[in-house]
Amino acid sequence: MTGYSDPTASTLVIGVGNRILSDEGVGVHVIERLLAAYNIPGDVLLLDGGTLGLDLLYYLQGVKNLLMIDAVELRKDAGTIIRMVNDEVPAFLSLKMSPHQVGIPDMLAVAKMKDLYPENVILWGVEPESLEIGMDLTPVVEAQVPVLMDEVLKQLEAWGHHLEPKAVKLVNK
Repeated sequence: MTGYSDPTASTLVIGVGNRILSDEGVGVHVIERLLAAYNIPGDVLLLDGGTLGLDLLYYLQGVKNLLMIDAVELRKDAGTIIRMVNDEVPAFLSLKMSPHQVGIPDMLAVAKMKDLYPENVILWGVEPESLEIGMDLTPVVEAQVPVLMDEVLKQLEAWGHHLEPKAVKLVNK
C-alpha cells in the first residue's frame, strides 16, 4: 500500500483492486500515475488501497470527501466509464473473488455504523475486459486511465484542491 500526504487530510482518493488480475487493478494504476505526475497538497491523501477492505476504515477518520477508482462490472462494453455518487456507490464496488473476501461495500457500511461515512462519496469506475492473471491492463482499459485521471483532477478541483504537475527534468546529452 502506498500513499502520500498528511494523515489529517480532508479528502481521500483511493485506488482499489487487485493488481495481479489485469483490469481489476485499474484503480491502483490510476493512483500510481497521479502520484508520479503531480504534487499532492497536504489536505489530500492519495492511497493505493489494493484489496484492503475494512482496513481502509482507518483512513476515513476526519475525511469529508472520498473519491474511489475501481473496476466495476455492470455488463457494459469493456472500457465504459462509470460515475456513481453517494448512495449509488456501495452496491457496485469491488469485485469479490470469493464469498469470504471483505470489500469496499462492507467497509462503507461499517463506516456508516461508526459515523465515519464521508459527506461526499464518488466512484469513478471502468468496465473491465479481463480479470485473468496478469499485471498489465488490457488496451481498452489502459486507454481509459488518462480519462480517469482527468476526472479525478476535475473532482479534486471542484472540492477546492489543486494538484500541480511535477516539474519535468530535462537531461542534456
